[in-house]
Amino acid sequence: MLDFLRGSSRRPFESLSEEEILALAISSEEEDSRIYMSYARALQEAAPDSAKIFRDMAEVEQTHRNMLISQFRQRFGEDIPLIRREHVRGFYQRKPDWLVKNLSLETIRAQAELMEKQAYNFYMEAQKRVTDASTRQLLGDLALAEQGHSDIAHMLGDKHTPEDVREEEAATERRQFILTYVQPGLAGLMDGSVSTLAPIFAAAFATQDTWQTFLVGLSASVGAGISMGFTEASHDDGKLSGRGSPLKRGLACGIMTTVGGLGHALPYLIPHFWTATIVAAIIVFVELWAIAFIQNRYMETPFMRAVFQVVFGGSLVLAAGILIGNS
Repeated sequence: MLDFLRGSSRRPFESLSEEEILALAISSEEEDSRIYMSYARALQEAAPDSAKIFRDMAEVEQTHRNMLISQFRQRFGEDIPLIRREHVRGFYQRKPDWLVKNLSLETIRAQAELMEKQAYNFYMEAQKRVTDASTRQLLGDLALAEQGHSDIAHMLGDKHTPEDVREEEAATERRQFILTYVQPGLAGLMDGSVSTLAPIFAAAFATQDTWQTFLVGLSASVGAGISMGFTEASHDDGKLSGRGSPLKRGLACGIMTTVGGLGHALPYLIPHFWTATIVAAIIVFVELWAIAFIQNRYMETPFMRAVFQVVFGGSLVLAAGILIGNS
């Protein structure tokens, strides 16, 4: 929520020079090569044929890196700027699942497809921003190569997970729905539900005035919704990350943030303090468990971990608000 107020220190992609675009492509190819080698090691015992494919893909990524370095040397010399994905606003981020042991082939295949789709989007966007003919040609060739890698990852699914692949179109639509609506909406719901607990219940127990408590909850919920909505919409335009329209994501995040806060603010329209507080506490309990369920259902977070993170954390925030209000 505070990211919008602080602003982002990351560079907009549009501000990168051609030199910086090439440097970013070099570091990205190098990182992707290492990720594929990690996948190969993870699959070596259970699926050695698939592991070989990922080793070959890692070698190809290294070849791409070398081609980019050669192009950089011809145009800009030997000193390559240090610029990585995390330095660029809206640039896709790699999920660090290669650090997790015992990954399933389906998980690796899905992540590899996403990696290649994001890399393809990057090269297509980068191609639009360079004027040098040889660089444009190289970026276009690399975009086609990444698209070919995506087909290889898809074929892994055809061979090893045919049941999932038959519903590939539906899975792609579901994945896009999660990226555009569920993920930002869940982030907003968590922020709105948890971050407003302390001020609302602190105001309730400090004043024991239901109307004043409602006004505090309303202002906190609407303010958080506006901040979170703008933050989500402004930090990623969706072109490189593939997360979809920033307007849709911003609305999903902002609306769910407001809803999360209003859920336990609205009971304070009830004039009787203890009745309103009991109803609000029940709603908080339902909200936190609903968030844990959504995390488990859509984000594949283990249910007990989701319960610990959301329910236990939210309970601590609630307790803090009550203690502060009674102090």
